[in-house]
Amino acid sequence: MTQALSYQTDEKVQKNRWWILVAVGLFTFMSTLDGTIVNIALPVISKNLNISMSQSEWVVSLYLIVVCSFILFFGKLSDLHGKIKIFRLGAIFFIAGSLLSGFRVNLVFLLVSRAIQAFGAAMTMATNNGIITEIFPSTERGKALGTIGSFVALGSIAGPGLGGLILSHLSWSYIFWLNVPVGIIAAIIGAIFLPKDITFTNAVLDKKGSFGFALGMITLFGGIFLGQQLGFTSVPVLTMLIIGLISFIWFVYTENHTTNPLLQFNLFKNPDFSVSLLCALLIFITNFFFNVVTPFYLENALHLAPSQAGIILMILPVVQLFAAPVAGTLSDKIGPKLITFIGLVLLLISQIGYSLCNLHSSIWLFIISIAIMGLGSGIFSSPNNSLVMSSVEQKDLGVAGSINSLSRNLGMVIGISSATTILFAAMSHAKGARVTEYLPKQPEIFIYGMHVVFIISMIICLITVVLSGWRLFKKDEKAAK
Repeated sequence: MTQALSYQTDEKVQKNRWWILVAVGLFTFMSTLDGTIVNIALPVISKNLNISMSQSEWVVSLYLIVVCSFILFFGKLSDLHGKIKIFRLGAIFFIAGSLLSGFRVNLVFLLVSRAIQAFGAAMTMATNNGIITEIFPSTERGKALGTIGSFVALGSIAGPGLGGLILSHLSWSYIFWLNVPVGIIAAIIGAIFLPKDITFTNAVLDKKGSFGFALGMITLFGGIFLGQQLGFTSVPVLTMLIIGLISFIWFVYTENHTTNPLLQFNLFKNPDFSVSLLCALLIFITNFFFNVVTPFYLENALHLAPSQAGIILMILPVVQLFAAPVAGTLSDKIGPKLITFIGLVLLLISQIGYSLCNLHSSIWLFIISIAIMGLGSGIFSSPNNSLVMSSVEQKDLGVAGSINSLSRNLGMVIGISSATTILFAAMSHAKGARVTEYLPKQPEIFIYGMHVVFIISMIICLITVVLSGWRLFKKDEKAAK
């Protein structure tokens, strides 16, 4: 039997394409969720395993570092050996890692389990956009990628609310074990409906580049997270940062002097590709500024119960969940660039709203701002994914999808690592003394720090609006000629 040359001409694949989207989307949701859901459980985990809070933070940090370190490698590997094969293997690793993470043994066991889980997450994240781009026709691609974008956004923002709900009824183990039944269901759907791989390239894997990139990620971000605990002048931290810098220099050199590089820098010559990735990176940084700061504001400054704060925070992913597919459909009809620009403008407006919130402002100002942010994120994510994936050739879909996922995960890492640093630095400036925690008797000090964080976030959003507007203007200029 002769295989179809394209999934889009295979009647069986097209008949089952929405089931395929469900399988891919569920793993996308869980992989992204596990980068954020653990945060709220860290106090419980540290108490249960008898470790310090600084040690428990590695449960979150290690996951994100491993994902970022290997996502490009698996994207390239999927172009060589098949995206669906890598996706299936990633599902197995992710489910196994989730199961092991729930067993309360000790910190080392938990970290190894999280690394296995992150290894699988990197495989599924690296291939999800490529699989969807190959299977869905161009008339539905924006809608399909928009749905994947909804799963990504829902996973990245819903973590604190969902984690709090689980912890209010069950032990922290179930934060990880939740993935097991959902993962098995998604894997069964995938086993039934995912087709065999039909697109391969005959290139040789860039092992030197893969090693250099992974080493750079691990040492650089490991050094940053360790520096927050030991101080950035300590010898181990400085050593890691130097190794990370040298590794990235070596990586760039290697990529420019090899026949089949892990990362082809000429992809970034396409403004649709490079601007979209940069905007995704910056927006995820602002998302995690929001994630870090708002629980302090709602629970500590406004004295809302965790359940109330959770309900308010869930407004964002709920709005985004409905907005993303609609935006994807519109981008299929009128083009993604205008839709992306509108989404970024809405995100800028939401950051202005947050910067106006204080101890005496109406809670409705915050609620309206969070709804606008959800709408903006949903409108932005779908066409932005479509721009990235439609701007490369089919042979590069795997690595393009992995770069797209990498930009989001880098945004998460940078956002988490820098938000608390900026917040407490601003609070220390306002107090005139070193501050490393919320000050219950001086809530105005926190409000000052929060305003600094959101002003920086507002500037970042403004940069994305300018970049997106430039791209839209250049397009219109060409059309006029």
